[in-house]
Amino acid sequence: MTESPAPAPGWHVTADVDDFLARAGAYLRAEPALHTVALSVTASLRERGPAVYGARSQLFGVLYGPDGRVAGSFVWTPPYGISISPLDREQADALAVVLQGRAVTGVVGVDAASAAFAGAWQARTGARAHRAVEQRLYRLGDLTPPLPAPAGRPRVATAGDRELLARWRDAFAADTGAAGGAAGSREWADERISYGGVTLWETEDGVPVSMAGVTREAAGAVRVAPVYTPKELRGRGYAGAVTAEVSRAARAAGAREVVLFTDLANATSNGLYLRIGFRPVRDFAVHTFTAPEKG
Repeated sequence: MTESPAPAPGWHVTADVDDFLARAGAYLRAEPALHTVALSVTASLRERGPAVYGARSQLFGVLYGPDGRVAGSFVWTPPYGISISPLDREQADALAVVLQGRAVTGVVGVDAASAAFAGAWQARTGARAHRAVEQRLYRLGDLTPPLPAPAGRPRVATAGDRELLARWRDAFAADTGAAGGAAGSREWADERISYGGVTLWETEDGVPVSMAGVTREAAGAVRVAPVYTPKELRGRGYAGAVTAEVSRAARAAGAREVVLFTDLANATSNGLYLRIGFRPVRDFAVHTFTAPEKG
């Protein structure tokens, strides 16, 4: 029996999520916390298609090294930016060459990789790169729910909460300046409701006051996102309580890893997640791109 030849070094690009996972799945699953975005996005795409992110299309890439092994990856659901694995400058530049001519609006990845791709994209296309958000990836250690808990109780969101979830996701995107906005918020709500992926904290009289979402489990890991409380209701402990609850429930359901991202500029949220048991893993950065000025 003749062995299949090793893949040629360089980037392999595909629009087929199953082809992507057949090639890169083992690489992603080896470090599920680090690759949480790629794993959760592809899990949702396989279940419900690109419309779940309001995307018109989808594109994936696998980087093969000289030995034929996977050395990197990216996932892209426009209008959002691309999400990349850790890459060095040469690998990031090679990706910029592959994607040149496409309407890439931004990139998120570990700090050095995101900066490397942003620099390469700017050099190759003339686009202007802006370091928009500095993030930190956290992993849950020993869960310590906030005490005393705020009045009220948690409740898993249902179909009757669809419009509320969509509205709150829009507001979360506006607050955080999420690249691509909140495209497909109703489709996103349908997806999360389908597997119990959003928990609400509601007052004793049944009024929702905060939400925490959780991605589909992939490779034993889930990511808490988004966590949102309307501005007029903040500072009352709702976000900490609902985040602790979705984290507890995820572990009870068998998740080995529970992770989340924070905006490093938000000292309040970083302090909150540390208090309930999350510990830093690695820093990430979001860069956004704008078209070059016409001379």
